[in-house]
Amino acid sequence: MRSSLFSLSVDDTARTPGTSRLLPEVTERATASALPTRLRPADLLRLTDEGAEDVLAGRYDHLLPEDGLWPTEKRWAVRLVADDEVDVWLISWVPEKATELHDHAGSLGALTVLSGALNEFRWNGTELRRRTLAAGDQASFPLGWVHDVVRAPAEEAGIVGPLDPTLSVHAYSPPLTAMSYYEVTGHGTLRRTRSVLTDQPEGELQ
Repeated sequence: MRSSLFSLSVDDTARTPGTSRLLPEVTERATASALPTRLRPADLLRLTDEGAEDVLAGRYDHLLPEDGLWPTEKRWAVRLVADDEVDVWLISWVPEKATELHDHAGSLGALTVLSGALNEFRWNGTELRRRTLAAGDQASFPLGWVHDVVRAPAEEAGIVGPLDPTLSVHAYSPPLTAMSYYEVTGHGTLRRTRSVLTDQPEGELQ
């Protein structure tokens, strides 16, 4: 993001595993040909970055809650961009309303945090690993990414500044059509509990 307000931190864990021995250009072509969209994680990061700038510049003020009153009881979202290739959303987060462990089915994803901070709990194959994304941070989500997202409490976020509203811009390509939800079993494995058809971002809004 060009604004000095933001300091970007792109998630390195989004790299495709098992390709370190291939030349970069060969790896990139092979990965791109296997994806369900021509857009790559870097493209989605750029789109969320630009969407965040547009929100800050007031270009989407007509889509925001009336009188600037953000919902306080449940998460809120509005679609900023929609076409056959990508959906871009603005999401507002409230305390203690997690998304549940979920994936994005056949869609790639990315986000940029505008304000406040989010805790992401990502399944790494053996356990849930937490990371905190503060204002200006970015993350991308390859196929198969399973995570839960919730607003980070101020004492955990370690940030200076207001948490209300906590806002993030998300992009999905192809546009979301389905999501699956999961739970961690007592044996330390991941079990799918249900799959749903949906075009709503980051789990059911609640």
